[in-house]
Amino acid sequence: MAAKLSMSTADWLLLVVLSLLWGGSFFFAKVGLEDLPPLTLALGRVAIAAVILAVLTRVRGESLAPIARAWPTFAVLGLLNCVIPFSLIFWGQTHIPSGLASIFNATTPIFTVLVAHLATRDEKLNAAKLVGITTGFLGVAGALRHGEGAGTITPCECRWHSPP
Repeated sequence: MAAKLSMSTADWLLLVVLSLLWGGSFFFAKVGLEDLPPLTLALGRVAIAAVILAVLTRVRGESLAPIARAWPTFAVLGLLNCVIPFSLIFWGQTHIPSGLASIFNATTPIFTVLVAHLATRDEKLNAAKLVGITTGFLGVAGALRHGEGAGTITPCECRWHSPP
């Protein structure tokens, strides 16, 4: 099967919606951090997603039984992919602006490609990936230079967090 090299209008629309949801989460996290500690906020985010996924699974008529049998594997994945990253991102947002947190989070694909190159045999760095990393790095650097990251980093004045 040949790789699809172009995106349809629906693909672009989904990408825009994903960008708005993902980018907006940093703003809403900052708002939530005014009243909630980072771990509580991370738990709320993951719990809401789990309920939505469980409902969608039920609506589609699928069973959760296979997932229930593999719960230890999913628990480790959940810890590594949701609990730890969201907790650290939300904790970080108590010390830096949400825009800067989103910019730092944008470096994830860059580091993923580099780690995959070092940690796997079948995901080696090639010219296309190098162009992607370079473009991503320049984009993040430009956002830091012209965005929130250019100013002084000040801690959040969260109610539950005493300023230093």
